[in-house]
Amino acid sequence: MKAVYANKRSIRRSTMSDRLFAGCNYLLMLGLTVSILYPFWQTIVLSFTGSDEATTLGFHLWSQEWSLEAYKFLFTYDDIIGPYINTVIRTVAGTAIGVAFTIIAAYPLAKRELPYRNMITIYFLIPMFFGGGLIPTYLLIKSIGLQNNFLVLLIPPAVSIFNVVIMRNYFMTIDKTYEESAFMDGASYTTLLIRILLPISLPVLVTIALWDAVAHWNAWFDAMIYITDRNKLVIQVVLREMLTAVNERANDVMEYSGQTHYQLSLTNVRAAVVLLSIGPIVLVYPYIQKYFVKGITLGSLKG
Repeated sequence: MKAVYANKRSIRRSTMSDRLFAGCNYLLMLGLTVSILYPFWQTIVLSFTGSDEATTLGFHLWSQEWSLEAYKFLFTYDDIIGPYINTVIRTVAGTAIGVAFTIIAAYPLAKRELPYRNMITIYFLIPMFFGGGLIPTYLLIKSIGLQNNFLVLLIPPAVSIFNVVIMRNYFMTIDKTYEESAFMDGASYTTLLIRILLPISLPVLVTIALWDAVAHWNAWFDAMIYITDRNKLVIQVVLREMLTAVNERANDVMEYSGQTHYQLSLTNVRAAVVLLSIGPIVLVYPYIQKYFVKGITLGSLKG
């Protein structure tokens, strides 16, 4: 009886320690969550806050003076609907091209029977560490006729060597019995890839697609140096121009005269620009988050 009683006491002590440890973890996670979410929430509040309140220091958990003047400035400064559409087109098309090229490059490199496989892999890895530089790249783009062409935003960044390596490593971890069974049924390499390997590679594909989409959505430098036609600009370039057009004054407030006349804070404009630039990506991310961690983990298992 004493042994049973002592065992129950040890179980009770273990349970209390586990609960204490879990409580500490919850508090830690809550603190991290607040520290991550607060800057984003403050940005939202500042974008809708009046200029007088926005220029004051301190925490902005709620606004006492709601205003849409920052967004009015962004939408009346220049036509941003066209660049927004161009950005969406670039993101969708660039992501599709990037994922397709990644699969085409990674699938052969995952085959050990590929002739000169190691040499080809090294050839692929060289651009990860060495680049031609801005001026040679610009001259190359100009010589092949891609300057001021919308394709310049899609073709040069079409292949990411890092994504190819992740995809190749994942293909190498797939059980060889899938291939053997498919070949016994008369399947070709193309059929094996499209109908068997890609469906079971969904986590890695979604992860690579997310990386490509974020990269294309945030890209602005290539459009700034290669595109001169304003009808082909992307939203990031236009938003950057808006920020540089807002003159900082001593009180960080400017007068904007358009159809209306009002005071505008640079802080408001910055916050509104952040929300306009990251909004779509933030809305898409929760739907593909469940694939993200699994995809990058599976793709890094085997070298």
